[in-house]
Amino acid sequence: MEKILDRFLRYVSVDTQSNEESETQPSAAKEWDLLKMLRDELQTLGVEVTLDEYGYVMASIPSNIEADVPAVGFIAHVDTAPDASGADVKPQIIKNYDGGAIDLKGVPGLQLKPEEFPEMLHFVGQTLITTDGTTLLGADDKAGVAEIMQAVEYMAEHPEFKHGPVKIGFTPDEEIGRGVVKFDVKRFGAQYAYTMDGGEIGELEFENFNAASAKVHIQGSNVHPGSAKGKMRNAIHIGEEFDALLPVDQRPEYTEGYEGFFHIISFKGTVEEADFAYIIRDHDRAKFEKKKEFIEKAAAFINGKYGAGTVTLTVKDQYYNMREQVEPHYHIIEKAVKAMEMAGVKPKIQPIRGGTDGANLSFKGLPCPNIFAGGLNFHGKMEFVPLESMEKAYEVILNIISLFVA
Repeated sequence: MEKILDRFLRYVSVDTQSNEESETQPSAAKEWDLLKMLRDELQTLGVEVTLDEYGYVMASIPSNIEADVPAVGFIAHVDTAPDASGADVKPQIIKNYDGGAIDLKGVPGLQLKPEEFPEMLHFVGQTLITTDGTTLLGADDKAGVAEIMQAVEYMAEHPEFKHGPVKIGFTPDEEIGRGVVKFDVKRFGAQYAYTMDGGEIGELEFENFNAASAKVHIQGSNVHPGSAKGKMRNAIHIGEEFDALLPVDQRPEYTEGYEGFFHIISFKGTVEEADFAYIIRDHDRAKFEKKKEFIEKAAAFINGKYGAGTVTLTVKDQYYNMREQVEPHYHIIEKAVKAMEMAGVKPKIQPIRGGTDGANLSFKGLPCPNIFAGGLNFHGKMEFVPLESMEKAYEVILNIISLFVA
């Protein structure tokens, strides 16, 4: 078998950064490079696999037992976040990590420090894979891809390993919220599935945010500043005023656990007009709806003060909390817990302060909680993943498959 480290390094060498400005699917042509690679590897392993026009790799491994057991799926996304470059990734392999700062050698003076990221100390003595400080690493979610492929290779090479029907899915564009928009759950064929897209070892999640985006356009009025009194309406200042209407204590930097937030993610403009955007999040559906009402009231207040049409607000729901879809099938959580315990991993059931493809898949009729892939500090140059965490995740996948036939 190929070592999981070699497999992971091979996958992160492929630039798959998705593009939120694109209207195509996949959003970036370069995502096809890894999708085709995975299709070809699955074919080489003797697995029945398809790659459709939307960039979905779907593979099916038939049962090798007589008992009729549910088909279980494992899903990971190939794209990396638009937040940081995923091109020309140069991983660093830190063997027997000693608990100190790690030089990210691509940027002089830049270090990954346990004083800033104390969770690093959980992995003293292990092998850490870091960036060189110039790009993200891509453990989100190529660690998940590698873990799933490692499990597929194991099953291909060990026919004595008993399993029911196993379904494999690799998707594009998760990082821009479009990962499973066109995913055909019926064609995939699983009754239950797991996304391998969580963070630190032990994480198990079946609750996530309810999520919406909000786009704001401010129409100002520009006149020469020398004669602006009573005439100018500066769109930048009006935008600042709009933002100030939202509760400061409900920004992400002041929230944790089940607390939701309004998060301004972009702002650009001139005196004449300005555009900015928010994401709105809350685990509680009622509080989520109230947050959307609040931002609508803020827009109405500005329009009442400066005139109709000053603010144009567009709010769009993105995904919902999967808990209501997963909890009726709680046995799949229990199997994941037991699978971790069998691997010597302590389960940490917690809500996701974010979302996964599994949330949307759950609402499409495929209950799909999220399991750790092992990485930390996703989406930036401080990203890293312990090799031992990936190895445990691979083991957990095989344990889950075994538990479905137990």
